[in-house]
This record gives sequence, C-alpha cells and structure tokens, in this order.
Amino acid sequence: MEIGVVFPQTDIGSDVGAIRAYAQTVEGLGYRHVMIYDHVLGADPAKHENWNGHYDMNDAFHEPFVLYGYLAGVCSLDLMTSIIALPQRQTVLVAKQAAEVDLLTRGRLRVGVGLGWNRVEYHALGKEFSTRGKRMEEQIKLLRLLWTEPSVTFDGTYESIDGAGLNPMPLQRPIPLWYGGESEVAYKRAGRVADGWIPDNMLPGPKLDEAKSVVESAAREAGRDPATLGMQGRIKWGKDGARFSLERMVELSRGWEESGATHVAINTMYAELKSMDEHIEVLTNVAEALDLTRA
Repeated sequence: MEIGVVFPQTDIGSDVGAIRAYAQTVEGLGYRHVMIYDHVLGADPAKHENWNGHYDMNDAFHEPFVLYGYLAGVCSLDLMTSIIALPQRQTVLVAKQAAEVDLLTRGRLRVGVGLGWNRVEYHALGKEFSTRGKRMEEQIKLLRLLWTEPSVTFDGTYESIDGAGLNPMPLQRPIPLWYGGESEVAYKRAGRVADGWIPDNMLPGPKLDEAKSVVESAAREAGRDPATLGMQGRIKWGKDGARFSLERMVELSRGWEESGATHVAINTMYAELKSMDEHIEVLTNVAEALDLTRA
C-alpha cells in the first residue's frame, strides 16, 4: 500500500516557496503521492442565505492542474486530483490539462473525478447541476478517447467532437480515472467505469466493507475483474480519534491495508495546526511511526 498526503489547500497559503518546500519535504519523508481537492470558486455566505457548504470564499484553493504543472518540476511525487468536479468543467479542456500534467510528470498522474456539491460554483461555470451524474459517465468515455486516439469523432447526448484530437498526448494512454462519492449510485458507477475508487468520509469497518461490496459487484456485472480496481483511503489527523495519537494512525493505516486499499493519504487540513511547520512536524512523526523510509 502506497502512503501519501493530502495537499493542505486551505492552510498552505500563497507563498510559492512554501508550496515547493512542502512538496519536497514530504517526498523526502518517504511519502509517495499527493492528493489535492478542487474548487474553482467559493460562495460568498453574505449573498447566500443559510449557506452550509463545506467551504466558502474565505477558503483558499489552488487550481489543481496548474499547481501540478508546477509541482512536476520541483518533486517526483505521484499526483492525484481528489476530486475534480468533472461535470462543472469542459471535458476537452480537462483532457488537455491532464494530458499536459501527465507528460510533465512522466506518467505520474491519477485523475480522481466526482460530481461535486456546490450549486453556486456550477451556476458560475455555466453548467447544469441536476444532470451532472448522467453527464459524467459520458465525459469519462470521451476523456479516454481523447487520451488514446489521435483523432476523435464523438456524438453524445451532452458532448460532441467532429474529427479533432489532442497534441501532445499523455504518456499514460489512458490516464487512470478514479471515482469519488458516497452513495450507492457512485459506488456502482466506480465499479462499472473507473480504474479506482475513493471512499469518501469512511474508515475501515462495516460501512467501508459494504461500499466495497457494491463496487465489486458492479465491476463483475460489467465484466470487469474487481481485483484490478485501486482504492484510495484517507486518514485525518485531528479527527477520527487520531489527534496526537500516532498509535491510532498506525492502527488506521493497517486497517486500510487489510481492507484492500492500494493507496492511503494522510490529511492534516483543518487539524487546528497553526503553521506549515506544524503540518510538517505531524507528517514527520507519522512517517516515522509508519516507517516510511523503509517502504
């Protein structure tokens, strides 16, 4: 199982040197990949009555593909989007951006996609919120065509291309697509079409086992081998009983591995850490507890 980190979007700030130092330091500690959350816009709570979204305009979010283009030149970590809210973005542009990052990283990109939840963001980007699930399955088909075929003609319900293609192409053909979500519909979609899935808001245990069963059943029904699907877990420092307990971090890591996870990321966002030095201190202690230098 590969251990990585969640990029601390809301905490890291805008200092380019700090971003570079963070990536290079966690790589040096033995972490193998970095995950990044996606939001293009934050809603203004003063303009949206009873706003109860997870994030708003006061939470800083770096743009994943642009940031990963930068990180490709300063570290050798594997990079994963988790998740890009795919239906609110132009499919062809996502394909182009991802292909470029994959090329710059020499094939070290995984594209995690999901529906997203922010209606305000969808509206601002000119995309329909209510049909996002149906659109995304079509988008996944089109992304794979664009990443593998030099010329694509596609006439779908929502997407249309008449003889056009990407250049340059990605090194991975296609780039692995991972699916996130926390509903039975999402689990089934992951089993049918994804290369891996991202259990959301879960820990090892009965809930995860039940969701995994749905994913695997859907894969078999689609004629796919469930054993080929990756699984990306997360462990939140400061939540789930893990705060200031390295023993709990080790326990959860082992639990994910026993559950069949291929990847796990340590998440220090919103852990009441007051500086980037404190994020690094936590990740250093966790790396030592998990013995990552020997991994």
